[in-house]
Amino acid sequence: MTKSAYQSTILIVDDVPENITVLTNILSDYNLKAANNGAKALEIASRFRPDIILLDIMMPDMDGYDVCKRLKRDLHTKNIPVIFVTAMDEITDEARGFELGAVDYITKPVSPPVVRARVKTHLNLYDQNKALEHLVHERTKALNQSRLEIIRRLGLAAEYKDNETGMHVIRMSYYCKIMATAVGMSAEEVELIFNASPMHDIGKIGIPDNILSKPGKLDAQERAIMEQHTEIGARIIGEHDHPLLNMARTVALTHHEKWNGTGYPRGIKGESIPLVGRIVAVADVFDALVSKRPYKKAWPFEKAVAVIKEESGKHFDPGIVDVFMAHLNEIVELAKFKADPD
Repeated sequence: MTKSAYQSTILIVDDVPENITVLTNILSDYNLKAANNGAKALEIASRFRPDIILLDIMMPDMDGYDVCKRLKRDLHTKNIPVIFVTAMDEITDEARGFELGAVDYITKPVSPPVVRARVKTHLNLYDQNKALEHLVHERTKALNQSRLEIIRRLGLAAEYKDNETGMHVIRMSYYCKIMATAVGMSAEEVELIFNASPMHDIGKIGIPDNILSKPGKLDAQERAIMEQHTEIGARIIGEHDHPLLNMARTVALTHHEKWNGTGYPRGIKGESIPLVGRIVAVADVFDALVSKRPYKKAWPFEKAVAVIKEESGKHFDPGIVDVFMAHLNEIVELAKFKADPD
């Protein structure tokens, strides 16, 4: 559905007042803005986001070509249709205008029916393009939400084999988000680790229940089987180009590696362990310690924190432990707020 004329905003740019007046009279049914130089045109375009711009070429200081270049470089104005309105009618002039991103070219002196027809056509196209972009955005958003929900549910499925509520994956994903933000990861990376970390133990789906639920200590053979969950998880997730699934695989494979190289499955150490694996390692262990499991009672927060500090430089990256300690109050509050139901 296209806008009616009074809803559409047109910016007219020309250094000659008479030319602005002519176009204003022709397009009087629209909401009009005017600028008599390039700098003013850019300011108005950025502020009001017009639906179309009628742009003169021959202007002092900044000509129409330069204005068009700057409009197309700006994320907020690059999609606004630009129609050059000028006395320059050489084919090379038109070609340059189109190369810069203009959608049309009207020569002076202008014909009122031509101006109205061209403006109406490009406004309709612009509205259709915006509607299509909105539809694509909404469908992409829905697809991403579905993908995230599947990932969360798979993470919960693994946890339901290991404890009663599955709240562990929810809590530790929030801990990861706090620490990832604090270490300076980008907003996109923070969101990725928040959504990927619940998949860290997906490989437990492939571990026998008698081992997962054993109330006592695992023997060497059982421990070896349990440790396979990292590689099983990586195989379940698979190798993908999608950033979220790629990070989820990395987390599943590396969250049991240790800073000193004594972890599994590969025994890598230090900064050779991916940053997301090092973050999830701290979040996972802390929450496991303060949570009730078939083989143990929930530990007091103070005791769990003491273990995290003691394992700094051994199990855990010292820098991540420092970040964990710096945000301990926030993490503990989250642990209490999202605690397992009694």
